[in-house]
Amino acid sequence: MGNLMSASFAPECNEVKTKYDNCFNEWYSEKFLKGKGAINPCEELYEDYKACLGTALTARGIKNMLDKAREDAPFEVGGRTQEELNEEFNKPEKK
Repeated sequence: MGNLMSASFAPECNEVKTKYDNCFNEWYSEKFLKGKGAINPCEELYEDYKACLGTALTARGIKNMLDKAREDAPFEVGGRTQEELNEEFNKPEKK
């Protein structure tokens, strides 16, 4: 049975996603898990895939919506937003 991976959100990115998935899976199973390599040699393929997705998201008008959603509700860090962490970091110490 072959290696079945999910298709990309953007069909035009399927080829580059498949190349990245195959590279990553081979590195992960044959090198990383066997302690023969901690550095992922597939980073360039990943960047190519991210660029393809970025283009597709922009072309479909989705990127602007994602950017706005991230601005309105930023990802949390440990259950707290980056803003909350910054406020805590900048608070004067209690004595």
